[in-house]
Amino acid sequence: MGSPDNSAQVVAALAREVEEFVAAGGWDQPPQLFALVPTAALLREQPELADRLDAANPLTPVAQEELPEGDLAEALGHIGWPEVVAGCALAQEIIVLPTAAEAELPGEDTADSGRLRQAAADHPDRTEARLVAAVLREGPAACVLRLRGRPAPAGSPADTQPADEIVEHPELAPNLIDALRTTLNP
Repeated sequence: MGSPDNSAQVVAALAREVEEFVAAGGWDQPPQLFALVPTAALLREQPELADRLDAANPLTPVAQEELPEGDLAEALGHIGWPEVVAGCALAQEIIVLPTAAEAELPGEDTADSGRLRQAAADHPDRTEARLVAAVLREGPAACVLRLRGRPAPAGSPADTQPADEIVEHPELAPNLIDALRTTLNP
């Protein structure tokens, strides 16, 4: 893929591509995992995809089977990729709270993580979001966060759609990036 700067651009573009793909399906989706596969290798194995893939892109995201329900960290702990996979990406919906609201939640050391998640989901200042984290086996990572637009206030025109906000930064989800990197270890 070339220089580190080029690799950073490639993984950032892949994170955006995955987010746009998942966004096309709307909200309220389960977490989805993608293998980042060299496009040339994919075309060698499946030449019939030539008209559907952009051969100019060095990597292509390939959606994987649905992750098992339950703890995402546990599911990721059971994943290992073959050498042909250059990286991976995960899209998941999350709840984002303002810092002040986080202080109101039960302590993170609580054994009942479901109670903590429910308290965040019920909080009036929550924002629903979709987080995509992408990482290369030997290279940089990227994150894209789509904050779901809030419904228009009462009295707004009926055709007013809430606007989503997109935030990109490679360090939005360091724990998730670490977990994804672990799946790429031999």
